[in-house]
Amino acid sequence: MSRPFHACRQRTRRRSFPPGLAFHHHPALGPATVSVVSTRRSSELPAVHEAWLPREHPLHRPRHGGKQLTALVCAVLFFAAPTVSWMLGARAEPVENRPLAAFPSPMDGWGFFTGLPPWASDNLPFRGEAVRSVDGVSRGVFGEAPSNGGSHTPPVGGGGDPAEEPEKPRLDEGVFPSVIEGENGWLYLGHDVSYKCVPRMELDRVVDGLQRWREVVEASGREFHLVIAPDKSTVHPEHLPDSFAGKQCATEAVQEFWRTVPRETGAIDMRPELRSLAERNGREVYHAIDTHWTHEGGVAMTYALAERVAPGSTSTWKVEPSRSYPHTADIPELRGQNRKVDIQAYSLAPDGGQDNTRFVPSDFQEPLRLESTPTPGMISRPTRMVADSFTQFASPYLAATFADLTIAHPDAVAREPAATAETLAEGEVVMLELSERFVAGGRYPMLDPAVAQQVGEVLARHPVR
Repeated sequence: MSRPFHACRQRTRRRSFPPGLAFHHHPALGPATVSVVSTRRSSELPAVHEAWLPREHPLHRPRHGGKQLTALVCAVLFFAAPTVSWMLGARAEPVENRPLAAFPSPMDGWGFFTGLPPWASDNLPFRGEAVRSVDGVSRGVFGEAPSNGGSHTPPVGGGGDPAEEPEKPRLDEGVFPSVIEGENGWLYLGHDVSYKCVPRMELDRVVDGLQRWREVVEASGREFHLVIAPDKSTVHPEHLPDSFAGKQCATEAVQEFWRTVPRETGAIDMRPELRSLAERNGREVYHAIDTHWTHEGGVAMTYALAERVAPGSTSTWKVEPSRSYPHTADIPELRGQNRKVDIQAYSLAPDGGQDNTRFVPSDFQEPLRLESTPTPGMISRPTRMVADSFTQFASPYLAATFADLTIAHPDAVAREPAATAETLAEGEVVMLELSERFVAGGRYPMLDPAVAQQVGEVLARHPVR
């Protein structure tokens, strides 16, 4: 039997309701029936912050829960730590083959907030010690190399109708290792794989960008020459492990890349010469623990470019081994290790006589100008070049053989296309050296045809007749 109505009525009468709520007598159910409704229209929000509403109000939310407060404190400490540590004299050390992330500009709009996390992460002091500690614990305690982000299984598919599933797995860069440990102590840069498996541009668009560069340069009356520096994993795959994350998709991407890019863009394919060079000399042309080629690779690229610009010019060149010096390898730095390799440099005499090489350290972020008095065997035509870190192992030999050469970095082209175009406009020959992984992965912003168009407009105002 149901409870007496007066009991329910008494309980309802004693209950207090927050302001803005009222009794409503529904005419169809009789005067004794009560319900609670809001006196505000449902589309209106309260005039005060939801945290200040009574707890009984359906829109009430606490201003800060315990988890929210903890997260806020952690965020403040994370972003403040680099600044406070810097004021106390601590300095962050780069542990990757790139500069530390710069502090974002307030002029970037929302980009200021998205740029804070990488800045704070890169500039945390003792980051290198942390990376080294993780490596030491992983090897010493568990007897294996750290995963470096490559322990996850790549996600495949995504639910829904199977007929709408993509043909290839949807991958994320986080599933690939930053370092791939090969045989005989060889280390490979993980980006050789991840950039090809997770490209930012499809290969067709990359080809369009390179073709556009050739078009705008040649339309201004200048010569255009492109060389692709192959990845170490492409030239020396024999030291790769039998299996690693991304092996299949990277292998397929490499095959498609080299089948398409040289044919469609006229790029110089260095692979045959590098492999022949390694076979003749009985040693690899890439460092075992560095991602770049040796100076022998730099000399080979210099020969290839010079023959394109001035066929037959290399007939008088004389190359001999010169000094040897230690070089800090870049791949171990990803694990917080400081390991060095011995670098064998060479002398290059364009006329077959005196050595004409010049070693000028530069990352080309600021244009590097290399000028000298032309001698027999040198190329005297003003030449401008866009190149990345592989050319650091070739710049001494380019300086020996090009009398008027300026080198700028690909990032500088995208960052300041008009200013870089003015530099390129000073030359009669424009050369590009680009790395396979960055081209295959669409990672150079300068590959956007719009960037080439901006450069082309400047070159068109300064034609070579």
